[in-house]
Amino acid sequence: MLADFSLVSQLIPQGKPMIMVEKLISNDEINTISSFTILSDNIFCDGNNFCEPGLIENIAQTAALRSGYMAHLKKIKPSVGFIGSVKRLKINQLPKVGDELITKVTIESEMLGALVISGEIKIGDNVVAEGTMNIFLQ
Repeated sequence: MLADFSLVSQLIPQGKPMIMVEKLISNDEINTISSFTILSDNIFCDGNNFCEPGLIENIAQTAALRSGYMAHLKKIKPSVGFIGSVKRLKINQLPKVGDELITKVTIESEMLGALVISGEIKIGDNVVAEGTMNIFLQ
């Protein structure tokens, strides 16, 4: 594990209650993997289910975590990113309170402050959501 919540919260622009990542498990030039355990007081929970917007935000924040970690290593301020579009989003199941999400983001392309990423969220060996996003960096 590269970073836990205390550092993660410094690497992304979101603040509580909008933080949807808690650990940076691994990072390289192309792939970033994070984890996040769903708590009952999460703003994206409806009853015992973690809803679709939370899954999208988890993927986007994993990409932000990559950007923030790379900036941290270079000792520069991280860029703020904005979701431009979500494509081919497939949700196989809604996670439950207490589930640990393992999210992998892969950089498909990066040019002039625009990223195309693919994201996959798993609980154990089960893929619960996957899709691609265009993210624009400020």
